[in-house]
Amino acid sequence: MEKRIQGSTGLYALFGSPVEHSGSPAMYNKAFAHYEMDYTYLAFDVKEDGMEKAFEAIRLLNIKGGNFTTPCKVAAARLVDRLSPAAQMICACNAFTNEDGVITGYITDGIGFVQNLEKHDVSVKDQKIVIFGAGGAAASIQVQLALDGAKEIHIFNPKDKFYERAEQLKETISKTCPGCTVTVNDLAEQAVLAERIASCDIVINGTIMGMVPFEDVSLVDPSWFHKELVVADTVYNPEKTKLILEAERAGCKAIGGKGMLLQQGAANFKLFTGKEMILD
Repeated sequence: MEKRIQGSTGLYALFGSPVEHSGSPAMYNKAFAHYEMDYTYLAFDVKEDGMEKAFEAIRLLNIKGGNFTTPCKVAAARLVDRLSPAAQMICACNAFTNEDGVITGYITDGIGFVQNLEKHDVSVKDQKIVIFGAGGAAASIQVQLALDGAKEIHIFNPKDKFYERAEQLKETISKTCPGCTVTVNDLAEQAVLAERIASCDIVINGTIMGMVPFEDVSLVDPSWFHKELVVADTVYNPEKTKLILEAERAGCKAIGGKGMLLQQGAANFKLFTGKEMILD
């Protein structure tokens, strides 16, 4: 008989908005079933202003762990009891564990992203990189790129609440990884963006542009692509965003976000259970 949720079943959860597109419940529940673990994973649509109540629920319901996605990663970092060193550096977290009432936040976006590039035979060492975004996922990727030896990281973001955080992260990265040059640029400066893309090796979308309801949006003018360019997205639904489709048409090596989700998921699953997640 198929095993179903019972009174002893432990709960893991995803918090963010929107979450109906998320592949995380299917991925983690499949892994729990593989190891015959009495856990289940659910997704809850929670916006940033609902995070305090979400944490009350985590504690009250003894949710064992899980994930935070857009737009909740920064708020979550303020509400956990402690942060891993990398999450503390970024002031955001995308994963958490709850051990005897102590909630610890972690950041695994960058690890998953870089491992996905490596699966496609792309190294970031000594590369010049343009990345869009300054939120939790983008910041995690920026830190991991620097730690893994990127030569230049050029961050482009609108002058919103995340822009100042990007400038602060630039200073942190510069101190930790002095061999990596980091710049923070206004996304509105399209001439500067075009110039940076013309001379860079890798372009990364670390924003929600390309995801529903922004599936018709790409932050790169197709005329800026060149065939030596690697183009990578963090959005995985749709599997091929407008950015990826246009990059493929231009002859670029294009890498969608699904692999990042899987690699990040494997890192998270090990945090949750201590076991290796099956990635078939």
